[in-house]
Amino acid sequence: MTKIGVVTYPGTLDDVDAARAVRRAGAEPVALWHADADLHGVAAVILPGGFSYGDYVRAGAIASLAPVTRSIVDAAAQGLPVLGICNGFQVLCEAGLLPGALTRNRDGRFVARNQTLQVVNTQTAWTSQYETGEEILIPLKSGEGRYVANAAVLDELEAEGRVVFRYTGHSAGASFADGLGYNPNGSLRDIAGVASSNGRIVGLMPHPEHAIDSLCGPGEDGLPIFAGLVQSVAA
Repeated sequence: MTKIGVVTYPGTLDDVDAARAVRRAGAEPVALWHADADLHGVAAVILPGGFSYGDYVRAGAIASLAPVTRSIVDAAAQGLPVLGICNGFQVLCEAGLLPGALTRNRDGRFVARNQTLQVVNTQTAWTSQYETGEEILIPLKSGEGRYVANAAVLDELEAEGRVVFRYTGHSAGASFADGLGYNPNGSLRDIAGVASSNGRIVGLMPHPEHAIDSLCGPGEDGLPIFAGLVQSVAA
C-alpha cells in the first residue's frame, strides 16, 4: 500500500484530518514528527494546516527550518510529491519550494467559509482527477492567506501553467457587500494554489481534507486531490 507522510509541527491542527483523507484515498498515512529528519520511506508528504510554532516571526517561517522540513526539501529535489495545505502552503513558500508568500488577509480579518475554487491545472501530481475549469467547493479558514509575488513571478506562473487553483464563483457565506466577494483574502490574480515547475509540489490555502465526504463538510470535492496522488504514485 502507498505510504504518504503527514507532518506534525507544534501547533499543527489538521494532521488527523489529513491522515483520514489519505486513508479514504486508499493509502496508508505515516506520521512524521517535526524534530525527526527521517521520512520513513514515504512516497509523498502532506504538510497540513494549523499554526506551526505559533506562527511566530512569520507564518511557516520557523517550521521551514525544522529537521523534517529540511529532509522534505532534499527529497523534493529528487521528485518527492509534496502537498502544503494552508499553513503547509506557508511553510513551502518559506522553505523556497514554492514561489511567493502568504500575507495577512486584505481586510485583516480571519476568514472561515466554504470557498469555491476553479481548477486551473490538472497536470500536477495531485490534480489529475479533476477536469480543467471544474469548480469545486472546499472549506477555507485562514487569517494570512493572501498570496503575493512580484509581477515577474506572477507572469511566470501564468505562462508556465503553474497556477493550480483560483478563487471564483459564489462561495457559501460570501457577500460582495462585505468587501470580500469571491476572493476572500485579496490574493493577487485570485490565486488560491500554485505548483512547482515539475508539478510535483502543490500548495493551496483552502482545506481539501475537510471536503472528503458528505457527512462532514460541504461534500467530497477535496477527495480527488488525495486520490489523484495515489493514482500518480501507482503509475
